[in-house]
Amino acid sequence: MVFVETVIRGAFILEPERLKDDRGFFARTWSIDEFEEHGLNPRLAQCSISFNKKRGTLRGMHFQLPPYAEAKLVRCTMGAIYDVILDLRRESPSFLGWVGHELTAENRKMVYMPEGVAHGFQTIMDDTEVFYQMSEFHHSESAVGARWNDPAFGIDWPVKDVTVSSRDDNFELWRS
Repeated sequence: MVFVETVIRGAFILEPERLKDDRGFFARTWSIDEFEEHGLNPRLAQCSISFNKKRGTLRGMHFQLPPYAEAKLVRCTMGAIYDVILDLRRESPSFLGWVGHELTAENRKMVYMPEGVAHGFQTIMDDTEVFYQMSEFHHSESAVGARWNDPAFGIDWPVKDVTVSSRDDNFELWRS
């Protein structure tokens, strides 16, 4: 795998290294050893999928509070998304910074985000599926979020016609 660090400290874009032949290709998408070599959390506690029917569907910005904070590895397995991570770690040099990347079934890129970083995405195609690997089990009392359209962050979502849950639309605005 190729690990490319983003402007968010500890967050990476991962690209599978394809071993090609006349049948197609083979690529590794997970390796405890490679994650540890890059200082990333290799724990895998839970995997989930999200299916989204409509282009413009927005999910986020989600994270879990300590002691249930989670690292995530996210990949789009069908369709395409604009994936956003937002650094909410006060001690981080990239605090309140965000970065977005296009993840598609075709490019097979993945985003790794460390604990304390909020995650969200917007579908840019109908019928899109997202696969998550998480270092911690879901803990509903610790599951919180930041407002996807909070002016304090200024996230620039690509699709203006947004479909969002009432929960995600009603997270409180950021207070420093």
